[in-house]
Amino acid sequence: MADEKMDVITAEDEEFALEGALENAKQYMTFKSGSEYYGIELKYVNEIMGIQSITEIPEVEDYIRGLINLRGKIVPVIDVRIRFKQEPFEYNDRTCIIIVDVRNTVIGLIVETIEDVVTIKDDDIEAPPSLTSANAKNKYVYGFGKVGDEVKLLLNPEKLIRDEDISAIDEVIEENY
Repeated sequence: MADEKMDVITAEDEEFALEGALENAKQYMTFKSGSEYYGIELKYVNEIMGIQSITEIPEVEDYIRGLINLRGKIVPVIDVRIRFKQEPFEYNDRTCIIIVDVRNTVIGLIVETIEDVVTIKDDDIEAPPSLTSANAKNKYVYGFGKVGDEVKLLLNPEKLIRDEDISAIDEVIEENY
């Protein structure tokens, strides 16, 4: 027994090991759209709010639902289902708006329901397959995150709204608000 080496693991050692494991992981806000589950890296998310009155903007893409007043700041909102060419849905008491900061622009994403905040290790994320022979990638989804037995489609929020749409919205806001 005197020759056996005993390892003593302290709480500090466990915390250090956990930090190392999470070093290669990110947190994602997950939500449902249609029958699929999506995730947005938490660093983009400012807040979550219930659905509220939306002022429509004429002559913009149909996925841009309009503008909301967020504590005195005018924020454009997009409907994620329409953006992904899914059937529109009727907003209800579970419908939420995820307020995100994309390229220094605050945007609201209308989603059916918020699921959870999950941590996904980089090793558990796979790149999406090529969709055409020209090797085009899905422009919104940058990876598939494995969470237990489920798969979350991980979104690149910077691709959800086009630069020209942001410019058109900014122009409407400047002219009218």
